[in-house]
Amino acid sequence: MKRREIIHKSAIATAVAATSVACTRRTTAPNVKTGLPKVRWRMATSWLPSLGIFTGAETIAKRVKEMTGGRFTIKPYAGGELAPPLQVLDAVRQGKVQCGHTASYYYIGKSPALAFATSVPFGLNAQQQNAWLYHGGGLELIQKLYGERFNIINFPAGNTGTQMGGWFKREIKSVGDLKGLKMRIPGLGGQVMARLGVNVQVLPASDIYLSLERGAIDAAEWIGPYDDQKLGLNRAAPFYYYPGWWEGGPTLDALVNRKAWDGLPKEYQAVFRAAAYEANINMLSEYDALNGEALAKIVAGGTKLIAYSQDIMEAGQKATLDIFAENASKDADFKRIYEQWKGFREKVYNWNRVNELSFANFVTKDLA
Repeated sequence: MKRREIIHKSAIATAVAATSVACTRRTTAPNVKTGLPKVRWRMATSWLPSLGIFTGAETIAKRVKEMTGGRFTIKPYAGGELAPPLQVLDAVRQGKVQCGHTASYYYIGKSPALAFATSVPFGLNAQQQNAWLYHGGGLELIQKLYGERFNIINFPAGNTGTQMGGWFKREIKSVGDLKGLKMRIPGLGGQVMARLGVNVQVLPASDIYLSLERGAIDAAEWIGPYDDQKLGLNRAAPFYYYPGWWEGGPTLDALVNRKAWDGLPKEYQAVFRAAAYEANINMLSEYDALNGEALAKIVAGGTKLIAYSQDIMEAGQKATLDIFAENASKDADFKRIYEQWKGFREKVYNWNRVNELSFANFVTKDLA
């Protein structure tokens, strides 16, 4: 090759390389140009990492890191590591951690209206709950409550779908069989069961199996077949009831300390919102994919699958309506959210009776 030709080709190669480097700098280092800071957060949770419910926290952490090129990272911790599983709200409110992942109905002792952020008995299923939160004014009401009462902003960040009705050591045929029963069940569902004569216990996931296996409690509800089997509840009690009428579509929340939230760049706030939204949809999809197979395995292993009797369902519904009315008469926050929620529920029930229910009844009519 002639010397002049070598020089010419070398010059072209150098120019191409320089252009490539310039393009690479523009596309791979946006954070350097915008000056977005490095942020490190800790997330307290109410969950055991071995359970599917922990994926809500993991999804948020994973997506926040990916969408910020590693400049904003969140480390989720198991329940009990940074705060007791049922005290995540307090840890976030007090600023001990920047954020948490939990179920808002664990804290109805602080405000009964927080039940609506998760689920209430005979309420909304997961799709209806999301519709209320995202497009029916629900999230604005819940965020107002969290902001005014706890200096927290919350985001839906997981949903298990309609849950099961719990594990029982003996068969429950009527309301009378519930009286004196010791059962692990939180939220307004626990208050309803108490009205039906149940001795209600609120326990974190880590304590349920041993309490049930050793007889400290007679029954326990957790989530559904996939996670219940992981906890070993099918080995501790033989009777598995359905449906979990107190949790038709329970939402889990990402709670963020308001001062920590306000200190984030707007770009990071947008990323966190998007990550929480993804966690909310992803968890519901995952549980729907896993629970059917897990239920089949549990039943094949000897578990007796039983529907709640009509009288238990009716008694539970009546007690629920009584509790709603009592809370609304005593608590302004509960009344405000309940009245708005009730109006939305009527509309979405009427619509889903036409589309969802009619379709589901037809396509499942011949299933064994």
